[in-house]
Amino acid sequence: MEKVREKGAVITALGAMSGTSLDGVDAAVLRTDGVEIDGFGTHDYRAYTVEEQTVLRAALGHWSGATLDPARDVVMSAHQALLSGFDSVDLVGFHGQTVAHAPRAQGTLQLGDGAALARVLHVPVVWDFRTADVELGGEGAPLAPFFHFACAKWMGAESPVAFLNLGGVGNLTWVDPTADAAEREGALLAFDTGPANAPVNDLMQVRLGLPFDEGGRVAASGSVETGALELFLAEPYFARIPPKSLDRNDFAEMVGLVHELSDADAAATLTAMCAAGVAEAMQHCPRPPSKVLVTGGGRHNPVLMKMLAVSLDCPVHPVEDVGLNGDMLEAQAFAYLAVRVARGLPTSCPGTTGVRAAVGGGTVSYP
Repeated sequence: MEKVREKGAVITALGAMSGTSLDGVDAAVLRTDGVEIDGFGTHDYRAYTVEEQTVLRAALGHWSGATLDPARDVVMSAHQALLSGFDSVDLVGFHGQTVAHAPRAQGTLQLGDGAALARVLHVPVVWDFRTADVELGGEGAPLAPFFHFACAKWMGAESPVAFLNLGGVGNLTWVDPTADAAEREGALLAFDTGPANAPVNDLMQVRLGLPFDEGGRVAASGSVETGALELFLAEPYFARIPPKSLDRNDFAEMVGLVHELSDADAAATLTAMCAAGVAEAMQHCPRPPSKVLVTGGGRHNPVLMKMLAVSLDCPVHPVEDVGLNGDMLEAQAFAYLAVRVARGLPTSCPGTTGVRAAVGGGTVSYP
């Protein structure tokens, strides 16, 4: 445990992430001193069953009450099962499952008990990453940008790049890799772009009993309803100056906009809404990025990737093109952030969440 606190020492951290797409838990090992990436380790994934997804969906939007108990049990059992399979780690970063996010009102809520997990895993666990940021006036999200900054340094970028995470909600991180630290003014700008996979996943589940539009096949057979797309882009969120963040269900009315469309046209239109939100977001970048690197499940959808390539004014690539793992980048991010929390380094700043000053969130629980 002394090694965890020793600044400058490279430690082996295990990060876990369960995103708003509700597909499952990612876990990945990262070697880092909390500043630079020393190397990437093993990773694994534990899918939520259909029954577990139903339980988690029932908890969305709830801040308290008995509805959360079954969902909390699902989150803990899934993480314990997955994380117990990793050996020789010094520290765990445990994000938990976001079920409600309203930083300007109630706050943000992630289900999961890091202290209980530390007792089971016999390893220090860093958790509750977002609360401190919200308490200091931040949006509490997105939190991966500090890791994106480290990734840009690791890949040797010499000009601005953008990381685009397309999970349940989309978020963009603009990085100036010439800055000497992530918390420096102008080094980062990050914010949620709008809904990404969540509306399409929900549509597939309700209409076809499918978890998602695999390979974009349903969307590929449909046409975009431009009227619905225009109504979507009229949403005031897109005009707001970042940083800014969203809850998974903030754009729930999107499904209503495509209610009368066929399955294929509805899927195509919701997919186009995701791409259009990203195109709107790019206008907020301080300078055009040299490339957009896409991570998260959305990069597996060729229809969405083609829409992005057409609508953005710079090359669009999956992060694998620069040697990163787009399925595990979020989990690796929370391994990285866990080390920063343990060493008293900031994990968010005004440019990433709108917090009043750079802050290191998170609670460290020891076994």
